Amino acid sequence: MNELLVPGRFCGPPSSGNGGWTAGALAALLDHDCPDNHAAAWPTVRVTLRRPPPLDVPMPVVDGIATTEGGAVAEAEVLADELGAVEPVPHDVAAEAAARYPGLTSHPFPTCFACGTGREEGDGLRIFPGRVDDDHDGRTRVAAPWTPHPSVAEDWHEYADEARRASVAVTWAALDCIGGWAGDLSERLMVLGRMTARVDTLPVIDEPHVVMGGARGADGRKTFTASSLYDADGRIVAVAEHVWLAVDPADFG
Repeated sequence: MNELLVPGRFCGPPSSGNGGWTAGALAALLDHDCPDNHAAAWPTVRVTLRRPPPLDVPMPVVDGIATTEGGAVAEAEVLADELGAVEPVPHDVAAEAAARYPGLTSHPFPTCFACGTGREEGDGLRIFPGRVDDDHDGRTRVAAPWTPHPSVAEDWHEYADEARRASVAVTWAALDCIGGWAGDLSERLMVLGRMTARVDTLPVIDEPHVVMGGARGADGRKTFTASSLYDADGRIVAVAEHVWLAVDPADFG
């Protein structure tokens, strides 16, 4: 039996796991034709988060469902769906946008592994997205630069080259919060409810990347967004879509 455990380092809110990291770690446990080199793509996987993922608690995983004594925490399934990409901007434009990151002024979860301002370099990802020009369909885009730190390198894949790469879970985490900032996270508190992602390759450690986020609409307490990760040559590394749920701030301290 597989087990999912979210170490405290990978929190979102202080007492629960970062949604993207948790979803990616669960996706990596699914039975599918996972590649043994960086050139092959992982399948599209959808993960639904049923409850805030607990930290440092072993969760048995059966048929893609991670549970605790309280019931299902997250459910993952392989899909045949195609995911679109958020149009990219050059790295220098993304770097300029990071200076306009709303989280620098007010952040609901400064401890967040992916986008938290309270995390040090080498501890959190420090992906700080700021708004750039809208895409060709007039939808809001945000962008951030990201250079994967050696501390997020994985250690179990054999690659066709000698490049060290970030883990699957970290790749999902990099695609996570930027979606929220492309939506209305600055206007209302939201948490990740569902994330669907396809990883084409894993990001290279110490190589500059660009992370893009795009708004895709809203319906009641749900907000829909997308994100894409690009390498230094402008090639797609991974893409994702999200469903965010507005929550009561009292529930998260």
